[in-house]
Amino acid sequence: MADRISALNIAAHLDQVAGFYTEAPDYWVLAEGSHPDPYEKAEEFFTAGAPGCDLDRSRFLGLFSDSRLSGLAELHYGFPTDSDAYLGLMILGPWAQGAGRGAAFLSRIEELARSDGATKLYVGVLEANPRGRAFWEREGFRATGISKADNTHGLGHVLHRLVKPL
Repeated sequence: MADRISALNIAAHLDQVAGFYTEAPDYWVLAEGSHPDPYEKAEEFFTAGAPGCDLDRSRFLGLFSDSRLSGLAELHYGFPTDSDAYLGLMILGPWAQGAGRGAAFLSRIEELARSDGATKLYVGVLEANPRGRAFWEREGFRATGISKADNTHGLGHVLHRLVKPL
């Protein structure tokens, strides 16, 4: 069976997203230093957006391999400017990595952003995630020169903003 990408919403998919975070905590361990509470992260997936973004315009997407939720993405509009889109999160489970699914998922996200009128797609990448940065750069994203120190979880992260013209 082929992969499919579907819209997600909190009422119908909260349990599936929490289950995904239970099975795939790797990013959160890197970003926050510990295994996340899966339901807290699942709720945050649907309710936390980029600064100034209207959550009603946001898209919450799931990548399904057969019937298994294998990836998540949240796409927001209006950050950093009105004509921009911001990919707040795109993550694949370890079982779904390395088979071209990330590039295919991103391609669909870019199509949606273009169809919604965005002219650029932004993403933030942790300096501590060189594999993630290499993925974004292979897919055509370039550094904006904007970086931000984030010590929210006491880990001394630096977040770099990348952009890709649509």
